[in-house]
Amino acid sequence: MPIDPSVAIGAELPPHEFEWTASDVLLYHLALGAGGDPLDPRELRYATEDDLQVLPTFAVVAPTITVFTPPRVTYPGIEIDLAKVLHGSQRIDVHAPLPTDGKARAVTRVRDVWDKGSSAVVVTETEVRDLDGHPLWTNTSSIFARGEGGFGGERGPSGPPPPPDRAPVAELVTRTLPQQALWYRLCGDRNPLHSSPAFAAAAGFPRPILHGLCTYGLVAKAVVDDLLDGDAARLTGFEVRFAGVVFPGETLRTRVWREGEHFVLTTTVDERDGAPALSGAEVVTR
Repeated sequence: MPIDPSVAIGAELPPHEFEWTASDVLLYHLALGAGGDPLDPRELRYATEDDLQVLPTFAVVAPTITVFTPPRVTYPGIEIDLAKVLHGSQRIDVHAPLPTDGKARAVTRVRDVWDKGSSAVVVTETEVRDLDGHPLWTNTSSIFARGEGGFGGERGPSGPPPPPDRAPVAELVTRTLPQQALWYRLCGDRNPLHSSPAFAAAAGFPRPILHGLCTYGLVAKAVVDDLLDGDAARLTGFEVRFAGVVFPGETLRTRVWREGEHFVLTTTVDERDGAPALSGAEVVTR
């Protein structure tokens, strides 16, 4: 089905009600490798119920953490084969520290559709409120769909600006594990691109790739732990562009610069000579 931007842009999906528990939060944190040092009090704040804090990036998986079927890319005017899809960018803005359990209502809108020639970019925005109507967070996401361009839409913005031309204030190293994607898929994204060697090969990859949102969460945790005194509530916004794939077991290297009250960062992969993973990234802090 060709993309029809006149139908897609501005389209709103039916409201989706969902809930989460402390066990869901613990699962998410463990899928990111929390508790690697089970004697570290800061790690235990992610991995046990005692004084549990919630990484803000949990918000991107909370609506689907109990969904066990592969996702579909279906919106009004849009129908895309899952094998053609890569996560393009992700932004979360939290309006208050996330509770360890709750019920909420999400409303998703198609904000933009861009025609990149051979590919398409679909941008969606999801506003999440509790059942009394109080805002909890806003989730803005884009997907990159290979082979779905050429429908005559606007091209959209170009790539992100380069990082500052000065030494970073910090360099964070995060090691992923070979089974990381198998853990993370339990948080709701059962796309076989992250678990099936045959599906990954058909999509053009030598082996299954790590979820972009897993890399997103791993880097957010590293920033909280190393730059925000382990206080997850201090991170109020996190935006990235997914600049390249990460394979489970690789090592992430994140360089961080301070820009006023914000941080900007890039993440690369050590094992592939600094291949890009995240670019144009910004962390907003409280």
